[in-house]
Amino acid sequence: MVRSGEVLARDVVAEHLDHIAARDGAVGAFRTVLGERALAEADAVDARPDRYALPLAGVPVAVKDNVAVSGEPTLEGSRATPTVPAQRDHEVVRRLRAAGAVIVGITRLPELSAFGTTDDADTVTRNPWDPGRTPGGSSGGAGAAVAAGFVPVAQGNDSMGSIRIPAACCGVLGLKPGRGVVPSGLGANSWFGMGENGPLTTTVADLILALDVMAGRREGESRMAAPGRLRVAVSHRSPMPGLFPDRDAREGLRRAARALVRQGHDAFAAGPPYPPMILRAVLSRWFGGVAMDAEQLDDQSLLQPRTRRHVAIGRAMIDRGLVREADRVGWDAAVEELFSRYDVLMTPALAGSPPAADRWADRSWAANIAANARYAPYQAPWNFAGVPAMSVPVGVRSDGLPVAVQLVGAPGSEALLCAVAAQLEQELPWQRHPAPELVSRTA
Repeated sequence: MVRSGEVLARDVVAEHLDHIAARDGAVGAFRTVLGERALAEADAVDARPDRYALPLAGVPVAVKDNVAVSGEPTLEGSRATPTVPAQRDHEVVRRLRAAGAVIVGITRLPELSAFGTTDDADTVTRNPWDPGRTPGGSSGGAGAAVAAGFVPVAQGNDSMGSIRIPAACCGVLGLKPGRGVVPSGLGANSWFGMGENGPLTTTVADLILALDVMAGRREGESRMAAPGRLRVAVSHRSPMPGLFPDRDAREGLRRAARALVRQGHDAFAAGPPYPPMILRAVLSRWFGGVAMDAEQLDDQSLLQPRTRRHVAIGRAMIDRGLVREADRVGWDAAVEELFSRYDVLMTPALAGSPPAADRWADRSWAANIAANARYAPYQAPWNFAGVPAMSVPVGVRSDGLPVAVQLVGAPGSEALLCAVAAQLEQELPWQRHPAPELVSRTA
């Protein structure tokens, strides 16, 4: 409607800003709302003679607080980071703006993106479906913003599941593209190459559009027709030994498998042979990646106690040579073999309900690690493999929170995963936002 001139970008953005002002006090999705600056950007979109050709003309978008937005500090959820405004936009932000998107705010995350729950130095971010629960992390503010209807598109990033976990917690779609599809440039080294930027949305069509913009593709390039008959491997086996999904997660996986069979695909009880080294390989990059990011700070003593412990362990792992590139060879071979036999892998997105929304920064490092591992074990191996993976909602749990599945594919299969997600959207249409009274309610 903005592209055609039927409505003004300023009016669209103003309505979203009003909604944020009315509701975000109960959610805490945003660290900063850009307000007048966003309205000025919307005016600039309205004045562009090529507005009709802009894929995201006037679309309000949120950006995670660990990528640069020009003129704003990048705080990464920490009191230890510099407060100097960024000189220029991160490349992903530049592409969003060039496509006509209007950056309305910067979303919250846990300190240095290190944890799977979102409470930064000032605020506990809450799940719009249940303010007593976390929206996940580390892109928790992004997931909450999309679920609450504050923005239709949010940028997040994912090094250990940090897009897919909040998407699953908040009942929205979240895609981690494969390695190199979207510019990363996160922290010191994107956690040894595991981190990727990607979109969170409520519909597959919106996800495809946002992905194309972030990847620098032509509009609609990631969209594909309904795929032919696929071989879908279905597995609830956890990469973490001794950890099992709960009944709701298993039932959500079965529901999604039946839906894909109705769409004409073949489903098989099969999954990846997680090698014994996979846990060490991903943990060493998680701890070591945070340690490398912390080394860029002037005063690490300002970090939260849980983060300082995480950094110390990561530094020790690096010093002992536990971050090994050689680990990738065996896992890459196993992933290649899996996708030579199957077109798509489907797993639960989460093993159970999201943890409580709380001041996790005040809890011990061990409590944080245990909580993260118990509910979200399924994502990290696919960051290590560098293949695309996404979270797709498929219904509601017995406790009223969303339930989701994870789709994983071979390198370059982003369009295929989106096509399968579109079939799930058709078979198992999800509620895009919780009831407004839930978003308004304080914990």
